[in-house]
Amino acid sequence: MRVEITDDVRSKLRSALRGAGRREIGGVLMGEQIEPGHFRIVDLSIDKEIGGRAHFVRSPEAHAVALDAFFRRTGNEYQRFNYLGEWHSHPRFPVVPSVQDVSSMVELVHGERGIDFAVLLIVRLHWWRTIASSCTLFRRNAKPSSVEILET
Repeated sequence: MRVEITDDVRSKLRSALRGAGRREIGGVLMGEQIEPGHFRIVDLSIDKEIGGRAHFVRSPEAHAVALDAFFRRTGNEYQRFNYLGEWHSHPRFPVVPSVQDVSSMVELVHGERGIDFAVLLIVRLHWWRTIASSCTLFRRNAKPSSVEILET
C-alpha cells in the first residue's frame, strides 16, 4: 500500500506539532483513493486538548464532526473519499507504533464498525521543520505491515 501526504497536510501537521511541543496529539486521517492500494491524505482532524507527555487517546465524538464535514464536502462519495485511519505524534519516542498503538488499531479493525482496514501514521517534528513519520497498515486477520509514504 502507498499513501501520499500532500504539502498542505504536511503544513497543517507541522503547525499542530509546533503548537503541541512535547505533548502527544493526534486525530483521524481522511483520504482519497487514487487507485487500489494507493491513497492520498486529503485532510486530517487535530485534537490539541487530550494528549499527554507519553500517550494520546482520540475522542471519537470530537472527530465525528470533522468526518461528517469531510463527507459533505466530498459529496458523500464513500468509494473515493473516506476514513483512512488514525494519526498521532511521538514527540519523545521513535516514530514506530508502540504495543498500545498496535493493540488499539487491531481492536479498531476487528471491532463492530465494519472497518476492513485502517492505517496508523505516526509523526514527529525534527528541528521545528522536518517531519519524521511512519505509516502502518492494519487489516482484519492479517499482520500489520509497512506502508510506503509518498510526498507530493
